[in-house]
Amino acid sequence: MTTPETSPQETSPQRQKGLDMMSRVYGWDMQDGPGDFFAHTADQLFGEVWTREKLSLRDRRLLLLGALAATGQVDVAEIQAGAALGNGELDGDDLLEIALFLCYYIGWPQGTKLNMMFGEVIKKHEKAQRNSG
Repeated sequence: MTTPETSPQETSPQRQKGLDMMSRVYGWDMQDGPGDFFAHTADQLFGEVWTREKLSLRDRRLLLLGALAATGQVDVAEIQAGAALGNGELDGDDLLEIALFLCYYIGWPQGTKLNMMFGEVIKKHEKAQRNSG
């Protein structure tokens, strides 16, 4: 509901906090989105959970990569790996070490998929770095 003081285009402070954190996490400018799912993602997950002070963004990224790998979500892990490289939270050697370490916990076939995907993400990142410099 809008009041005379607000317009439908205004973003609440909580939503802006979430959008700002989403932009930091993913490395691109995040715009507001429609619907309850996006609202919960921005307001709660990124506006509350990702902004807590105890863990760094790198810590959270490492935990998320492990969880995604353990549940076989290599496609989502690819997005996280690219963002981690782009934000300077992890480098290529870190990603390859993560894949090797996780092979022993998530199984060699799943870890191999993760390792191969990380290799591709590293190549894309390095190519983008060469092209921008």
